[in-house]
Amino acid sequence: MLRSLLTSTVTRLSPRWPVLIYAVTWATLLTLTVAVASFSPEAAFVSAISSTSKFSLVCGSEGSIRIPSDVPGDILCLPAHLFSKSAIDFIVPPVFAAVVVAASAYLIRAVGLWEADEVH
Repeated sequence: MLRSLLTSTVTRLSPRWPVLIYAVTWATLLTLTVAVASFSPEAAFVSAISSTSKFSLVCGSEGSIRIPSDVPGDILCLPAHLFSKSAIDFIVPPVFAAVVVAASAYLIRAVGLWEADEVH
């Protein structure tokens, strides 16, 4: 039963292999682009506030972390023990990436990237 279902699915999709490969390639590129775009600011922020970075050395004390602010020249140092990872830090970036990839796929579909490949 499973083998016949798999065989019929592959037979049905075989004329569409180039389109499927094209779609998988674009989805992979979109996913990688969103992953880099969403994790780069987080990595930069974590690097900037680490207690060993040159940015945080301005605080002067070992257990302090300098927090970036909107006011140039303003120095805000807080104790390092106030910062820790939470469960939401692991959930939000992948969800954001999934939403952006889905929106990008719908945008590509709306622009008509597939129109030349579709048979009406």
